[in-house]
Amino acid sequence: EDGCLQGLLNILEIPYTHSGMLASALAMDKPEAKKLFAAAGIPVAEHVVASRDEVIAGDVMDRPYVVKPLNEGSSVGVHIVRDGGNMEMFSDSGWPFGGRVMVEKFIAGRELTVAVKGGEALGVTEITTERGFYDYDAKYADGGSKHVVPAEIDKEVYAEAMRLSVLAHEALGCRGVTRADLRYDGDALYMLEINTQPGMTTTSLVPEQAATAGIDFNELVAWMVENAEYDG
Repeated sequence: EDGCLQGLLNILEIPYTHSGMLASALAMDKPEAKKLFAAAGIPVAEHVVASRDEVIAGDVMDRPYVVKPLNEGSSVGVHIVRDGGNMEMFSDSGWPFGGRVMVEKFIAGRELTVAVKGGEALGVTEITTERGFYDYDAKYADGGSKHVVPAEIDKEVYAEAMRLSVLAHEALGCRGVTRADLRYDGDALYMLEINTQPGMTTTSLVPEQAATAGIDFNELVAWMVENAEYDG
C-alpha cells in the first residue's frame, strides 16, 4: 500500500491494479497528502507534525484532537484525545509507529466516503458506528458499523463530496479505484485521506457503492484487471 510493491512490479514490468508507486506512497504519507490536497483547494483539518515527546509533554493544539501515525492505514494507532493525559496511547502497545505523529483537529460530524473509479465518483456513503469513530474494529468487526448508501445528505453537499474526492484522486496522481474519506460538520466538508487500496470483498464500501451505481462486483473486478498497468 505504501508504493514498495508497486515499485518492484514497475521494475519487473508487471501490470497491477490501483495506483502507481508515487501516488501510493503519497497517499500513505498523511502530512504530504494533506499538503497536496490543500494546494488543490481541498479543505483539510488543521494539523501539525510533532514528536511523541511533545505530545506526551502537553497539548500541541486545543482539544479535542486526533493523534495518528504518519504512515499507517485502517485507522491503526489512531487516538482521539478529549481529556486525560497523553501517555497512555503510547504505552499501551509500545507504539511501534515511529517517533513522530500527526496531530489533527477533531472534526465532529458525519463520516462520509466516496469511491472513485477511473476519475469518476460512484456515490457517497455515510458510515455510522457506536464506537465513537470509524476505528479498526468498526471497519472489520461484524456489526462494527453501518453503511447508508446513498448518504442522506443535501444534494449540494453530496455533489461537493464527489467533486472533492475526484479532485483528491487527481491531486495525488491516483489511478484505478480509490476511496476518499471525509467529514461533514454541517457547514463544510473536510478531506481526511485517500485510500489507494480500498477493501474489495463483496461487502466492502467500494463494491457496495459500485452496485448502487449499477456496476456489479464481477464487472468492477473485470474493469480493474483490464485497466491494470505499470509505471513505464
